[in-house]
Amino acid sequence: MFNKVILAGNLARDVEIRYLPSGTAVATTAIATNRRYKASDGTQKDETMFIDLTFWGRTAEIAHQYLKKGSQVLVEGRLTLEQWTAQDGSKRSKHAIAVETLQMLGSRDQSASMANNNASSYNTEEQNTETKQDSAEHAIPEIDINDDEIPF
Repeated sequence: MFNKVILAGNLARDVEIRYLPSGTAVATTAIATNRRYKASDGTQKDETMFIDLTFWGRTAEIAHQYLKKGSQVLVEGRLTLEQWTAQDGSKRSKHAIAVETLQMLGSRDQSASMANNNASSYNTEEQNTETKQDSAEHAIPEIDINDDEIPF
């Protein structure tokens, strides 16, 4: 059998992280995806879907550190069914995506502003050119990943 989901969209809420007793990181959020279609009456309609995401391990830590509500992402993973018993004793369930691959989308400038949330502004053109050059070289923060964590 084959269970693979690929979604691109914007995060619907900030990433929340917790750690299991084993020390494994687990992060959760949701992605909003849009579909535009033509209705039977000929009008254009938009449909927005909100799908829960679960990140594990190092990917969870990276998502928590660098993503926030509104971040554009592409995720690949598998569909899972989460089941639990509510406080009132009723059985509950929901589908979610267990993310296996995360790709951050958007421009480098957006990534940099999300990472540090501080944008410097300069008045002179010389300073502005120097700042653009410097930020292009340093906009994406370094991530400390062991070679064992790289899947290829």
